[in-house]
Amino acid sequence: MSTSCRGCSPGCTVIAVAASLILGVIAAFLTITEAINVTPAFLWVLLGIAVVYLAVSLVSAALFRNGCCESLCSIVNALLAGALGTILLSVVLLGVEFAAASVLGAVLVGALIFFFFLTVTATACLVRCFFNCNS
Repeated sequence: MSTSCRGCSPGCTVIAVAASLILGVIAAFLTITEAINVTPAFLWVLLGIAVVYLAVSLVSAALFRNGCCESLCSIVNALLAGALGTILLSVVLLGVEFAAASVLGAVLVGALIFFFFLTVTATACLVRCFFNCNS
C-alpha cells in the first residue's frame, strides 16, 4: 500500500463534522418541539450499530496498518469519537428517563444523533480514502 494518496484531504472530515452538527441541531429542535420521539428500541439499535462499528474499525486497523493518507488519523479519530459518543449517549439515554420535551433530553438526543451521523460520515470518508489509495 502506498503512503502517498491523492484526493484524500482533511476536508472530508470537516464536512462530516459540519453535516453531523447540523443534523444534531435539527434533531434536538425536533425533539424539544415533540415532532420526534426517541424510543428505547431506537437507542438499542444505535448502541448495537456503534459496537459493530468499533469491531469493524478494529478489523480495518489490522488489515490496513500502513496509513494511506495524510488525513487518515483525523478520519479514524472522528470515527472512534462518533462510535464512542454514540455508545455513551445511548447508555445514558437508556438508563436515565427524561421528560418528552425536556431541554436536557433534547440536547442529549441531538448529541446522540450528532455522534451517530459522525460515525456514518467518517466511515464514508474512510472508504473514500481507501478507495483513492488503491487506485
